[in-house]
Amino acid sequence: MHKSFLIGLLALLLVAAAVPAAAQPTVVATHAVLGEFAQVVGGTAIQVVTIIPSGFCPAHYDLRPSDLAAVSQASLVLYSGLEPWMDTLLAAVGSAAHPAQTVALSGDWNTPKGAESQVDAIAAALGKLLPQDADTFAANAAAYKQQLAALGEDLLAQAQALHASDVPVIAMAWQAPFVSWLGFPIVTTYGLPENLSLKDLVKLTQDGKDGNARLVIDNLQSGVSFGAKLAYEIGAIHVVLSNFPGAMPNTATVLDLFTENAQSLFTAVSALQGS
Repeated sequence: MHKSFLIGLLALLLVAAAVPAAAQPTVVATHAVLGEFAQVVGGTAIQVVTIIPSGFCPAHYDLRPSDLAAVSQASLVLYSGLEPWMDTLLAAVGSAAHPAQTVALSGDWNTPKGAESQVDAIAAALGKLLPQDADTFAANAAAYKQQLAALGEDLLAQAQALHASDVPVIAMAWQAPFVSWLGFPIVTTYGLPENLSLKDLVKLTQDGKDGNARLVIDNLQSGVSFGAKLAYEIGAIHVVLSNFPGAMPNTATVLDLFTENAQSLFTAVSALQGS
């Protein structure tokens, strides 16, 4: 979407009939993980709007006029830096009379430790936005981080009991942090399927065979046909994980997502051990 179009659309939105101010500040999150973290930390003090549906890859998402409207009315915008359209969007809304605070939350969120860092950063941003509620935000963040830590300990114990460290894998790069955190040795990784060639498939196949990869771990949002083909070529089990809650059954929350992703891997390992 071109910058000139976005600026023109923003101008139309700003001259439209005035909308009464919301009782709470609006926090816009580009994807569901950041939206959930913001809601958990902010509670009833904020309204959260999430832009990207959970089934979409941020790199493939096409902006809608409603997204521009949401950002133009936001007090805080949270994004990961993976959204190729974000600079254009922020440049457009930067011409508004009261541009939002923006926070880029780089780094992984798909491990409990990574999630804890993101939650801390969001608590700090919300505390800056609403200083009178900073202590409440810090307490909410601490309580949620305890849940993350407890779940993490449980999943790591299960991975150790199944000897995950004895199961070499190939992983889509965006799932590599979670897979590595659980203890699986990663033979190699691969990027977005649309950027991969037949030559890449041949090399990955050879690397997988040389490294005795038993699983090929894919990322739902970036497409799974390449990983399925690779798994077939090396005789491995193909496992599909998600980077966002709500895109697969039993993944309504981030905690559910970690649990379901781990159980998918554990089921595959159990199948290998029973074969």
